[in-house]
Amino acid sequence: MPAEPPYLLAFGDSLIAGYGLAAEDGLAAQLQRGLAGRFPGARVLNAGVSGNTTADALRRLPRVLAAMRARPDLAIIQIGANDVLRGVPPGETRANLDVMLTELGRCGIPVLLTTIDPPALIRARAAPYLGVHGAVAARHGAAVSDFFPAGIMGRADMVLPDRVHPNARAIAAVAAHLLPTIEALLARRAADAA
Repeated sequence: MPAEPPYLLAFGDSLIAGYGLAAEDGLAAQLQRGLAGRFPGARVLNAGVSGNTTADALRRLPRVLAAMRARPDLAIIQIGANDVLRGVPPGETRANLDVMLTELGRCGIPVLLTTIDPPALIRARAAPYLGVHGAVAARHGAAVSDFFPAGIMGRADMVLPDRVHPNARAIAAVAAHLLPTIEALLARRAADAA
């Protein structure tokens, strides 16, 4: 009997939700199209909510997991930028991420935790948060990847008119950047299950 097509959870903030973008231009839709060649029938659930902090995301994670039609083969998590912008203490950010990854691990869902190299404008404010995601991922054996490929941040032609959120072209670059890592994680999971 052939294996079921992969089912992925994309969970996080506006970068996952696709703030300001048509649904087909958001990250989940672009990843789903990108996965179709190697993993026909792959589905990516968009569980992003614009403005979410790690505390917000942690509160809604149980509801998201309970509503899913099957256990995801991979959770792609991008969360934490709003913690920096709102001045959430870095220790709280770390604790919230730790609980999220603990819960996903308890459910047997592998994680790809993404990070963002802060732009120069907020680099000083973001300094205490640098390394938080990597440390939490290492503690849980989760994969880590930069969310944005090099050369995207800070480009006027890669953002919406708000000059903050990425446009469809930038998200296409993000999807292309993340795809090899996601495909490798899915292939490894399939091999382990065989």
